[in-house]
Amino acid sequence: IKLGSRIVFRHKVRWIGKPLRSFRRVKVVAGLNHTSLYEWLYAGSLPLALLWRIARHGVIPIADKTGNRPLTGRFFKLLGQNVVKITRKADDTWEEVLRRISPDSCVVIFPEGRMKRRSGFDADGNPLVVRGGIADVIRLLPAGHLLLAYSGGLHHIQVPGQLLPKPFRTLRISFEAVNIPVFREEMIQKYGASGFRSGTASEIQERRDRYCP
Repeated sequence: IKLGSRIVFRHKVRWIGKPLRSFRRVKVVAGLNHTSLYEWLYAGSLPLALLWRIARHGVIPIADKTGNRPLTGRFFKLLGQNVVKITRKADDTWEEVLRRISPDSCVVIFPEGRMKRRSGFDADGNPLVVRGGIADVIRLLPAGHLLLAYSGGLHHIQVPGQLLPKPFRTLRISFEAVNIPVFREEMIQKYGASGFRSGTASEIQERRDRYCP
């Protein structure tokens, strides 16, 4: 996938702050500005070492609607060891994701939980907001890095509803590496224990709006 993506598309990558030299301690990869089911094309922008970590230790929550599709569901199941289908209902699917996370895991998550359509809103006409699930993940992990991946968007390549992506376009992405225990402590001090979940989501959303290319 990485090789094919780099052959067919141009990749423009920049770092916010200091780049990571090693990806061994990346525990969470958060994809922000979710615009297409073809965001796996960003594999061409990711280091091979990180792709191997995801393949061996990945915990990947995906929407049940996506997981139940014959092609995309099968594809996502090949990406990591623990691909968990979740719903938007008040059930235990999200708790199952959290149970799968171990100290060796590399969680791949799209914190907005929905996909931006051509209109700039989700399928229900609402703006994309970062939800509190990412705070639950950060709360669990004692150490390591959170890699925030700010997508430039893929509507110029594939809009939700279109079948095939348009080749020979440019994919833009920015990365920011965040030390998890330092960030968690900053969020607790800023928002308190009771406001940690919503405050963390708001902080990441503000960074998304600031840094997406």
